[in-house]
Amino acid sequence: MSVSDPIIEQRPLLVDPAQPGLTGLDPVLARVYAARGIDDPEQLGRRLQELLPDSQMKGIPAAVERLLTAFEQRQKMLIVGDFDCDGATSTSVALLGLRMLGAAEVDYLVPNRFEYGYGLSPEIVDVAAQASPDLLITVDNGISSIEGVERAKALGIDVIVTDHHLAGAELPEACAIVNPNQPGCDFIAKSTCGVGVIFYVLIALRRALNERGWFNGQPPNLAALLDLVALGTVADVVPLERNNRALVWQGLQRIRAGQARPGLLALIEVSGRRRDRLVASDLGFAIAPRLNAAGRLEDMSIGIECLLEENYDRALTMARELDELNKERRGIEQEMQQQALELLGQLSLNDRELPFGLCLYDEYWHQGVIGILASRIKERVHRPVIAFAPGDEGEIKGSARSINGFHIRDGLDAVAAKHPGLLKKFGGHAMAAGLTIAAEDLAAFSDAFDAEVRRQLEADDLTQRILTDGELPEAAFSMELAEALRNAGPWGHQFPEPLFEGRFHLLQQRIVGQRHLKLVVMPEGGTLALDGIAFNVDTLVWPDESVQKVRLVYRLDVNEFRGQRSLQLMVDWIGVD
Repeated sequence: MSVSDPIIEQRPLLVDPAQPGLTGLDPVLARVYAARGIDDPEQLGRRLQELLPDSQMKGIPAAVERLLTAFEQRQKMLIVGDFDCDGATSTSVALLGLRMLGAAEVDYLVPNRFEYGYGLSPEIVDVAAQASPDLLITVDNGISSIEGVERAKALGIDVIVTDHHLAGAELPEACAIVNPNQPGCDFIAKSTCGVGVIFYVLIALRRALNERGWFNGQPPNLAALLDLVALGTVADVVPLERNNRALVWQGLQRIRAGQARPGLLALIEVSGRRRDRLVASDLGFAIAPRLNAAGRLEDMSIGIECLLEENYDRALTMARELDELNKERRGIEQEMQQQALELLGQLSLNDRELPFGLCLYDEYWHQGVIGILASRIKERVHRPVIAFAPGDEGEIKGSARSINGFHIRDGLDAVAAKHPGLLKKFGGHAMAAGLTIAAEDLAAFSDAFDAEVRRQLEADDLTQRILTDGELPEAAFSMELAEALRNAGPWGHQFPEPLFEGRFHLLQQRIVGQRHLKLVVMPEGGTLALDGIAFNVDTLVWPDESVQKVRLVYRLDVNEFRGQRSLQLMVDWIGVD
């Protein structure tokens, strides 16, 4: 397998860093903001008062009207969630929020991915019907559940769909659909994820209940749910545009102040992070994987119960269980990744060019981990990747990850249009999707998918481009700048954390934790020795004692170990200079 080194380019400035709003900042931070179109920190949108009004989100009036009926008639509501972190936080926020507002009876149900698959299927509706609900509320799913909603209607159960996934040609006939990505919705923050959508519904419902005199005294403060909203938003890797940044920033402030759910605080503890210094990347890389492990390997109910638990000691026990599941998930993933790399190596040994759109399958792969596997392989080969695992009898399930320039959900739609019947079901986003095909159709689908990717992308598109914020002078390698950058976000998808590049003398190198490369480097032409770490390196390549100079793409970070804090370079890419 031969994959070219990335092209490393400096991120262009979108505004002049000499703008009056930036002149009082560290010059590096001013440049970082200017490269993201921010000419004044006031534009970060961190205040709740700056959130877009819920009146712009189509479907909220109808959803609120149906919920008011449920409240006033003391009807039974059942939330139907999803088995990833966004789904778990959406379910928890919906349940906690409705109870805070005074719902008479509300519970939740999350389909087991291995038994029922994703979304409000007819089968999961039949399971839900055993609880005799009057109203089903989907969170983080439902926009493609045509048959499931029909089944619920046939059983006399109303359905409110709250979702954020892209809509297909047909919408379910629910009594209300709240989804910023449905046709005709004017809500401009299209990147709002599932937990953000249900949070908006709760805000509108609280206002309507208050207008009807529902509360005795002060209405409950739904801001208490923002820790979970922040977690779900970061975990789903949606773009952190201004509206999402406000939700995440406010949630982080509550977490840092200790005003978070006991379960979330327990997950922070088992992940080895400090609550008072938590940043968005900690939510994405430390907390979310532990929750996702439950949905990937067992049942997401474990994760949801952890988030719902009021007692810290009981929550800590659950968090430790989730931590063990995450360790198991990592072991499975590493084994699968090694198998996938061997498959890729065989392609290269046969002198075959890698497909533009790459499909991989192994009959022993685990359904719950193929999404992470696809992501890992995509990072190595920089092209759209779909990893498949065995599904129901005669079927295989795929998890797809894409690169900039290829909308994976639309790409699958194009394949389905050209090859009717080839895809049994699919759905997702621009960068991630899921699908089901017949096992016997894998070769035909692989060819069709590759052809569609080739139709949209050129060979040059398969060379990774890394945008950085340029090089740092030696004087900028300081704890003060690292702290300023850490707290200048929140950083996330499409509002990326500051990334720098430079050439260094490699003074020391060794593997720690089996797969991570610990470094000591010195800036070229400088005198300062700096610690660095590169996670998940190819141990067949590193360490290499013959290498004396390297080119690094890195982030400035603060390492905390046994009470000592020191500057550290978090290396995203390392190459021989």
